[in-house]
Amino acid sequence: MGSSHERVKEAVVVTPSEPTPTRVLPLSAIDSQLFLRFTIEYLLIYKPSRPGLEHGPTLARVLKSALSKALVPYYPLAGRVRTRPDGSGQLEVVCRAQGAVFIEAISDRTVSDFTNRAPRYVTQWRKLLSVHVSDVLKGAPPLVVQLTLLRDGGAALGVGFNHCLIDGIGSAEFLNLFAEFANRRVTLAEFKSRPEPIWDRHLLDPKPRNGMPSSSSFITLPEFNSVPDISGFMTRFSGERLTPTSVTFDRTSLGELKNVAQSTRQTYSTTFTSFEVLSAHVWRSWARALNLPPNQTLKLLFSINVRDRVRPNMPLGYYGNAFILGCAQSSVKDLEEMGLWYAAGLVKAAKDRVGDEYVRAVVESVSEARACPDSVGVLIVSQWSRLGLEKVDFGLGKPAHVGPICCDRYCLLLPVPDQREAVKVMVAVPTSAVDKYEYLIRNHYT
Repeated sequence: MGSSHERVKEAVVVTPSEPTPTRVLPLSAIDSQLFLRFTIEYLLIYKPSRPGLEHGPTLARVLKSALSKALVPYYPLAGRVRTRPDGSGQLEVVCRAQGAVFIEAISDRTVSDFTNRAPRYVTQWRKLLSVHVSDVLKGAPPLVVQLTLLRDGGAALGVGFNHCLIDGIGSAEFLNLFAEFANRRVTLAEFKSRPEPIWDRHLLDPKPRNGMPSSSSFITLPEFNSVPDISGFMTRFSGERLTPTSVTFDRTSLGELKNVAQSTRQTYSTTFTSFEVLSAHVWRSWARALNLPPNQTLKLLFSINVRDRVRPNMPLGYYGNAFILGCAQSSVKDLEEMGLWYAAGLVKAAKDRVGDEYVRAVVESVSEARACPDSVGVLIVSQWSRLGLEKVDFGLGKPAHVGPICCDRYCLLLPVPDQREAVKVMVAVPTSAVDKYEYLIRNHYT
């Protein structure tokens, strides 16, 4: 099926259900970095409703009402992001209850078109979030929600968040609150007795130096260093069609990966997490499938939640961007020849070096030097499997599928419904490399 199989019935602006503050709020240095000026796009697929649950137009009304309530405590998501007028390049959000966009659509797809398979091509599901914000600073709403009713009675919910305003953890917290309002598990009055969502973006701004040297002057930040493109890497990814892939690792296969890494490790006190071995295995499989020259330097970039890594810790309920990029780096030769333990060790070391001083060095670099990761030799991994997206229940039950709207060269680790310890790996690979990649990732652990 092509993306023309969706038809929009209505698009409306949804504003907060109660008066909210009118103000201009500054975004943090982390929020404002160039790397985050895009939209997080989620796709949640729900099976046909059980008898007695809401359908069709009634479901749309329920969701619009719930969204308007969720926008009260999260009122910046009804604002508009812009560059600060002081010339600093930092961002701010103008809060005047301008509203989010809610779209209602229909499709002749069914739930089975999404479960247990990758899309045939990268943009096949694009129209399940038909308002795609390509420039988050041109006055677009920072939140777009699209309900698409499927032919078999199922439903697709596409949600787009301006990443400058919110990170994965924050967006999942918002979605679960949105679902609670829709499912009538909580009223707005009851929610007001809970701890409020926390703005406090100043906590991730540069600290006054008071004559002290910059943190970034003595801490190496490999994620921002460029490497030579000796393999035509960028031309390959821009010039060749990408093919989406989807591979699920259950508890048993994750255990096998850990056993391989542990049995061959050279530092015998080292143990590895599921994330460390899985991201290392994906990185190695991807690199080997691309047939790059041995001396090409590759990087694996992945998000590290720093809420508990800074001092003092970030407050509970903080929903801004509170992560930085961990960076594992290797030559193609070492990545291929040294084994899974080596790659997993690089990932582990990248995680372990992130503490308060490292975070402060990143904050200074993105604020003062406008530092931004390069794309040469880079695979970016984002872990959605721990966000709780698989629990978001709008009264339709838990989702049958959680994933992105579009599958691209960013690798996503996704939750698998009804398999708590399983992880689905979704990434688009150059078409000429896809067969080798799928063989390596499914079979070749050593």
